[in-house]
Order: sequence, then C-alpha cells, then structure tokens
Amino acid sequence: MEAGSATAVNEGELRFLETPPKKAVHHHYNAVTITDRSLDDGWTGLRQCHENLDQVSAVEIVFNPDRIRNLRLESYQGIGRAWVEGASVQLRNVGPGAKVCLQAEGRALRDNGDGTFSLASGPFMRKFLDGYYPMRVSMTVKVLTTQIRFLQINPPSQKGFRVIEKPGEVSFDAWFEGRLSTEIRFVTQDGLPRW
Repeated sequence: MEAGSATAVNEGELRFLETPPKKAVHHHYNAVTITDRSLDDGWTGLRQCHENLDQVSAVEIVFNPDRIRNLRLESYQGIGRAWVEGASVQLRNVGPGAKVCLQAEGRALRDNGDGTFSLASGPFMRKFLDGYYPMRVSMTVKVLTTQIRFLQINPPSQKGFRVIEKPGEVSFDAWFEGRLSTEIRFVTQDGLPRW
C-alpha cells in the first residue's frame, strides 16, 4: 500500500480502472471449461492462477465446499509452502513475484429453466483492513459443447472491463477496485429449455 493513499481507500463500491495501476497488482486468472456433462450437473473444469500476491506470511484461498471438488495444486513459486486443506489452498511465506496455480472442478453452471444457463463468479476483491485495493481478474470460458452458445455478460463491456467473444469461447479482462461479481449467460442453440 502506498503512503498517503489512505484518504483514497475504496470502501467496496465497484470502480473499473480505465488505466491499469503503475505498480503490479494481484492478478486472478480463471480458465473454465463447459462440457455436455456440465449442462446436466453444473460441474465445470477449473484452472485458477494468482500472480503478484501481496507479500505476507499467510494467505488462504477459500472455496465454498459445496461447489468445489478434486482441488489440487498445479504449481507455485515465490511461496515458502503451499498445500490443499479441505476446500482451501493455504500459502505460507509469500514472497516477491509469488504465483500459485491450481486445478479443480467447480459447480458453477446453473440451468435457469428457460433455455439459458448462467455462470456466476465472484465476488472478487483485494481487501486489506477496511479498504479495497486495485486488482486484475481475467477469465476465459471454453464451451466444449454444441448445445449452447454465448448470450451476454454482466457487467457489460466497458473501459476497464474488456469482453472478447470467439467461436466456442468468451473471456473478460477486468481492472478494478471494490467488489466484482460477474454473470455470463448462455442460451441453447434453439433458445428452448432442454427438457
């Protein structure tokens, strides 16, 4: 945290940053994979990485235990020790340039019953004491099924929140302060409920 910045501390309201901060900030990256099976049970593939973590003695990456399974560490660097504990990843002695990547399955896809599906994520935040600080969140969703296609994302594309759509893939890159929650919606090819 920069000296003298306490008067400008964000108290949680979402504010997209049109220009990324000059200093490196925490970058949280998710790669999500949706398959035919995901449409039936909601479970998606997940690869998650955290870069430029704050240098602290202990960090905990916590998941909802009802929405995560097969959680495992893929790699880490600049961290003294890392391990999976239940529905969390524990990090000790986080140093400069620290990075950790993990893999899991997340129950994140919801059938809305009207021919659409929602993939909700967040809230993402970088909170310290009583303030929120800049961070970057990127997500790529690969749709490995021909049964659905991208419909829309909330919040919509804007400065500080870039959305890219390609065949079979949608992604966003967000620079912000505060708390960010996203919802990516998909629709069946014919726009009708599956059942």
